[in-house]
Amino acid sequence: MKPRLFSFDIFGTVVDWRQGLEADLARIGRALGPDDFDRIVDFQGRDEQAEFRPYREITARSLVSVLGLGAAEAEHIGRQLGHWPVFADAPAGLAALLEIAPCVAMTNSDLQHAEGVQQGLGFSLSHWICAEELGLYKPAPEFWRSVGRRLQIAPSPAWWHVSAYADYDLDVARALGLTTVFVTRPHRRSGSAHHTVRDLNELAQLAAQLD
Repeated sequence: MKPRLFSFDIFGTVVDWRQGLEADLARIGRALGPDDFDRIVDFQGRDEQAEFRPYREITARSLVSVLGLGAAEAEHIGRQLGHWPVFADAPAGLAALLEIAPCVAMTNSDLQHAEGVQQGLGFSLSHWICAEELGLYKPAPEFWRSVGRRLQIAPSPAWWHVSAYADYDLDVARALGLTTVFVTRPHRRSGSAHHTVRDLNELAQLAAQLD
């Protein structure tokens, strides 16, 4: 179905989550071991479903627990992650998608991270709706319902949700009736989706064919 709205997971799909973390760790003389990044992702996923905390605190807690970072170093990284680099295809791909339908960040992050990410893109998305604002984290179905109420769009195949984490984002989006798009980023969690693309430029080409 022709898309009326695109919603995006941000960290890992638009922002190069792993590269940004590796660069911040390198500045303090630390490196990720072979399994460390997945352990950090898994820790954060569990922590997000416990007592609500801002994502900067979730990030810091994961770095202290998994890597043994000091609290001050971990908190600094948590505050700065909005400035991690976007994937090279993201600016052009999102600019093309904005010509087709509104593009909304639907992200397990904080309001303070919006400015840095959108500076990296070179423009603002149609909306930035984040966990800190709603007081809950994906994959809670209420996150999607809250976005739908705010934007006055009911869950349907005309709403396309885009993520590199099919087991986390796309399973719920598909169950709610959305069209799902899996982006095969270097770090990803595979699963079922209606469409699979290599990057956001390919998604823009696909959507343009239906527009």
